[in-house]
Amino acid sequence: MNIPANLKYTKTDEWFDPSTGKAGLTDYAQSQLSDIVFVEIVVAVGDAVKSGKPIASVESVKAAAESYAPVTAKVAAINEGLADNPEILNSDPYGKGWMIEIEGADVSGLMDAGAYTKYCEERSH
Repeated sequence: MNIPANLKYTKTDEWFDPSTGKAGLTDYAQSQLSDIVFVEIVVAVGDAVKSGKPIASVESVKAAAESYAPVTAKVAAINEGLADNPEILNSDPYGKGWMIEIEGADVSGLMDAGAYTKYCEERSH
């Protein structure tokens, strides 16, 4: 399980990079979903997003899921490439698989990598 130390995490398996403002699904989430075949970002640039509210719909060969905003902030960019290449979420969830970029976020409610690792381990038993 890949959990980069520089990112922050939610209990709904989203990651947030405080240095770039990018956010997406964690490696743990994509592995649980398996082969992702469809992604639809349901917010637009300029939208205000609220922590815990949907930002994307994700479908795999075995399940459908929502992805939620990790923080309350304003959408600065969306990853337009995911619609045409949803499998990027499986191969590069922390790089090319980012979903949205947000600005003005407060990360105080998010977990660090150590806390998220422990949280994932507790769920897999």
